Amino acid sequence: MPARELILLGTSSQVPTRARGHNAMFLRWDDLGILFDPGEGTQRQMLIAGIAATQITHIAITHFHGDHCLGLGAILQRISLDRVPHAVQILYPASGQVFIERLRYASIYHECSTLALRPIAPSGNALQEVWSNEEVQLLAAPLDHRVDCFGYRLQERDGRRMRPDLLREHGVVGPQVRELIDRGQIEVAGQTVRLQDVSEPRRGQVFALVMDTRPCPGAGRLAEAADLLVCEATFQSSEAQEAHDYQHMTAAQAATLARDAGANTLVLTHFSQRYTTLDGFIAEATPIFPSTIVGPDFTRVPVPPRHPHDAAPAPSPAAAPASES
Repeated sequence: MPARELILLGTSSQVPTRARGHNAMFLRWDDLGILFDPGEGTQRQMLIAGIAATQITHIAITHFHGDHCLGLGAILQRISLDRVPHAVQILYPASGQVFIERLRYASIYHECSTLALRPIAPSGNALQEVWSNEEVQLLAAPLDHRVDCFGYRLQERDGRRMRPDLLREHGVVGPQVRELIDRGQIEVAGQTVRLQDVSEPRRGQVFALVMDTRPCPGAGRLAEAADLLVCEATFQSSEAQEAHDYQHMTAAQAATLARDAGANTLVLTHFSQRYTTLDGFIAEATPIFPSTIVGPDFTRVPVPPRHPHDAAPAPSPAAAPASES
């Protein structure tokens, strides 16, 4: 099982179809498990995909149209039923607080889980940090939809890559390598060897989610140099006016976003129920951005190797961190 992979739990939009469930996806990233936009039926989709409630560390809601949140109540009840031992972080637009409460207490159950509610308030068009630890930052930016809507960006902190040739040159071997990483410098044969002497910068990996929006500045900031970009493509270009009117994207617009942002791999999802086949989406997107994936429910996409722009600086969040249809 890859340590970092995306699992598409549902790829439909406003309503499910016989072939596609309501929108939902799960990102496995080392010790983190982020469930994005659990639409109706997500609990069952997780069961089929082999994802346990105990694997969920975060639930991130982009907005409160039903296809992005109607499954939340069932997921929260399952988290309590399975006695998930850790606090689950719940991220969502602050303007939807009333919907969080309604979904959380939609029916009678014994609540015995710990939920850390993290409402996101608008903060201009900049990326803002909404959660972080020593390894990663989770950032959000506003999108252009009919209700408050945020996209998300999981950004690994930059690190350093050890160079075997330089380690040999400086005589650093065995346990000394770990000691050097931990301490930043060590003494070898009477000489001080610094971490930067035997390593090179390594850009952190980036996952980005752009959901339910027209093309907008926030989408570009989220997608910038992403290793794996997931973007809605509710419509094809033949329905471009409808996409504009309802504040969604076409497959061509999503592909253009990925190309212009310098992304590595694009995954399209959130397809209108009017389309009985997804062939038109891939045909529309790949001439613009060849590294495009269009898959059915339960498609698994490993996070690709680090983006070739390894030395490119990652976008910075806004100075002030934060505490759908």
